[in-house]
Amino acid sequence: MITLGVAIGVAVIIFITALIQGLQTNLIDSTLGSQAHIRLVSPDEVNLIAPPVDDTLQLIQEDKRPQRLRSINNWQQITDTLDQLPLLTAVSPNVSGPGFVRRGEALESVILVGTDLERYQKIIPLSEYLISGELRVSADNVLIGSELAKNLGVEVGSKLRLDSGQDDSSRDNNFNNNSAVVNIAGIFELGVRELDARYVYLDLKQAQSLLNLPGGITVIDLTVEDIFEAEEIAAQVGRLTSLQAESWIKTNAQLLSGLTAQSLSSNMIVGFVAISVAFGIASVLSVSVVQRTREIGILRAMGATRQQILRIFLIQGAVFGLLGSIVGSGVSYVLVWSFNTFGPNIFTIPISINLILVTMSLATLTGIIAAAIPARRAAALDPVVAIRYV
Repeated sequence: MITLGVAIGVAVIIFITALIQGLQTNLIDSTLGSQAHIRLVSPDEVNLIAPPVDDTLQLIQEDKRPQRLRSINNWQQITDTLDQLPLLTAVSPNVSGPGFVRRGEALESVILVGTDLERYQKIIPLSEYLISGELRVSADNVLIGSELAKNLGVEVGSKLRLDSGQDDSSRDNNFNNNSAVVNIAGIFELGVRELDARYVYLDLKQAQSLLNLPGGITVIDLTVEDIFEAEEIAAQVGRLTSLQAESWIKTNAQLLSGLTAQSLSSNMIVGFVAISVAFGIASVLSVSVVQRTREIGILRAMGATRQQILRIFLIQGAVFGLLGSIVGSGVSYVLVWSFNTFGPNIFTIPISINLILVTMSLATLTGIIAAAIPARRAAALDPVVAIRYV
């Protein structure tokens, strides 16, 4: 029975741990599937305040300076430098800004994203999210999200008018709106409703023209090998480029707090299950010591040492833990297979051999620790008293 109890405990530990890991992996993949690991933008513009005159007290009431859409200085050189950094796996300069999409009487506010698809594909694999059309941007072709296509009632091949609303005072002294009529080359679905309803991908040069940033870019997207080191790498890249660097960890702080809470709850479950298994093994071995007092006394009288008696019960505890963990591992595979086959199919639970080995080692170690007190009690029995015990 104790082996069955250990097996159930091990199965619960493996299944719960694998379930939490699968959920966390799915959440992180969904989050990072639609955004860069690190984003570089120009530092915020600040007000220049004249220094006070000597022997005077200066009182200042300052309003924060409004931030205009502006290009990153020397972005070509910065991009070349970032391409050489081994910490980064992909670099993509983009121009991004607000705009409007008009079709007939329908008008939607959007985010215009001009990019080089070859580079951007390494940041966000748009080809994997394309649901219709072709992955192509040019002077006359754009990609739009599925929600935006639904709201405008358009499909691949339809025409749209893009309007940036930027002041193009370089052409004349009046306020003009930069606009262009484009063709929908493809429709994507990132899986995030807000992004699918607002993102419009277009050619880099066309976006620069619409946003009145000829030859400029507003953001440099980066990816790294280890996503959990993004914050440290962002700080390094920010110091190197003198740009404002923001990692996905900072952007999604609330998500990470939730993941931390999930991990904490999982660890608490594992801990309580391990304690329950330990008490079960300890109680069985304690009863065993009482029932076999005469046998222990006979062994001691025949020359068995305290260390040998101690070793017998420790080995017994380890066997309980090992056998239970083997059976429990098999049960956990059945539970995981059942979830992946008959579950909600929102995500799959991965089960690694490392998790199995760690759990088996934990169960065996728990068995040894749980057997320690009964083993010490058995080893401390006086052989004369033990033999006379009935």
